[in-house]
Amino acid sequence: MNLLITGGAGFIGSWFVREALRDRLPGLEGVQVTVLDKLTYAGSFANLGPVSESDRLDFVPGDVADAALVDTLMRRHDHVVHFAAESHVDRSITAAAEFAQTNVVGTQVLLDAALRHGVERFVHVSTDEVYGSIPAGSWREDAPIAPNSPYAATKAGSDLLALAYHRTHGLPVTVTRCANNYGPYQHPEKLIPRFVTNLLAGRTVPLYGDGAQVRDWVHVGDHCRGTALALQAGRPGEVYHIGGNKELTNKGLTALLLRACGADWDRVVHVEDRKGHDRRYALDDTKIRKELGYEPQVDFAAGLADTVQWYRDNEDWWRPLAVD
Repeated sequence: MNLLITGGAGFIGSWFVREALRDRLPGLEGVQVTVLDKLTYAGSFANLGPVSESDRLDFVPGDVADAALVDTLMRRHDHVVHFAAESHVDRSITAAAEFAQTNVVGTQVLLDAALRHGVERFVHVSTDEVYGSIPAGSWREDAPIAPNSPYAATKAGSDLLALAYHRTHGLPVTVTRCANNYGPYQHPEKLIPRFVTNLLAGRTVPLYGDGAQVRDWVHVGDHCRGTALALQAGRPGEVYHIGGNKELTNKGLTALLLRACGADWDRVVHVEDRKGHDRRYALDDTKIRKELGYEPQVDFAAGLADTVQWYRDNEDWWRPLAVD
């Protein structure tokens, strides 16, 4: 298998690459990997450091919206996992154009090239945020999408494009939508690493609104295993949810992070809530469990402890990226 991974130097993509090249993902033993990554602020070749010398890795710096480059790469690959995306909601509120360019146009460029060159499998990686907020229960894969942030709207647009290429052209596209990820190598603009790095550095942390927003959390390793299962056996034209079954309010999560970092509530600053802030996300992941055998393997308490320890041990990695 020759696998093209977009966004493979980012948080989730680099985890997938590292695990694939260590033969730790189902069905990907011995895979040849090409990473295409623009190396924006959120991506770094250093994230691939542990596998950077592998003779099964080819790294190509570049933009998924560069049609000529994508076409050149696609012609020598038979499988694609598309992680590349602008993903930070706060940034999308003030700079939506780059989200539309990467998330929508970039996906269209990849789909066109995949169609031209007859790829065997194309997994488009998306998010639970495309559904908007749900007050109770959990979204199933057939629920209507109703995004509320510019980020979520551009991801919803890319999802619809990917599914349309299957329905119109028969392109073997599978879409995954995942809960909130956490784990090592996550950029400090995101909630868990931002709070951890700020607390370790002796700074305060900002809690939006009343902190009662609810999110489901899944370890990045579980997300990558679920993605690999979808690549291997997901049905074309279908959506699969990848959940963690660990719902927490932001305030509850903050309490866990304070405890893990040896800090008190006097380090928490309550700030005005984010515009359009969704109250609760929740995914029903029965489908991927029954069809593909997915099940989260990382216990949340253990995974969070390991994540906090990773940031303790890797200050040289996050210090240049720290967000106040």
